[in-house]
Amino acid sequence: MTEQANEREQEWEDDRDWPNLWRFHEENARLLASGEPVDVVLLGDSITEGWSVADPDFFATSSTRLLNRGITGQTSPQMLLRFMADVVALRPRAVHLLAGTNDVAGNTGPISFEAFRNNVSAMIAIGRAHGLRIILGTPLPTTGFPWNRAISNAVPRIAEMRDWLIATAASTDLILADYYPVLLAPGGAMDPAFTEDGVHPSTAGYQQLREVATRSFEAALR
Repeated sequence: MTEQANEREQEWEDDRDWPNLWRFHEENARLLASGEPVDVVLLGDSITEGWSVADPDFFATSSTRLLNRGITGQTSPQMLLRFMADVVALRPRAVHLLAGTNDVAGNTGPISFEAFRNNVSAMIAIGRAHGLRIILGTPLPTTGFPWNRAISNAVPRIAEMRDWLIATAASTDLILADYYPVLLAPGGAMDPAFTEDGVHPSTAGYQQLREVATRSFEAALR
């Protein structure tokens, strides 16, 4: 098979694995074989994936055994499809769910608020059915997306998601990790002191998230 044909086959396989279930397949298998316990799985998108890079000490030195299962670009329906393999199967004590940014950005096509709500509700139901404590992270503030400048309603949509997550956590005995206000600037933007592109936290931004996350882990595991 030629190199070009190999590339086409790889692209086809990548397209078939829409939720990217294969991304952590081998790593998950090794973890299960080792019997190493996990306290909290962090499920999310690039904001979660980038956390380990921007603040590695948080993961390396935390007394809570954390496992990062963020995948850049992902939306809530993709996370829902990964939830069993990348969360439940690993038998953590809790899951930290941070979704919504890419739903608003339209990374996998238009996703309504109702669809976001249904996807998150399904993950909550699955997690609770397996005895997990659920931590709901609120989407970070942003006014728009450099990769999709056609989106002009990011601020109200993220606010709507946040309001629902706050109400859901309060009414169903879940843990809330409210990241939104710690990075917020006027007008619904992310504070420039904590971001370089207006969407993702910088190293300084992740330092702001650390305290909120730590409190949520402690609440979930007590």
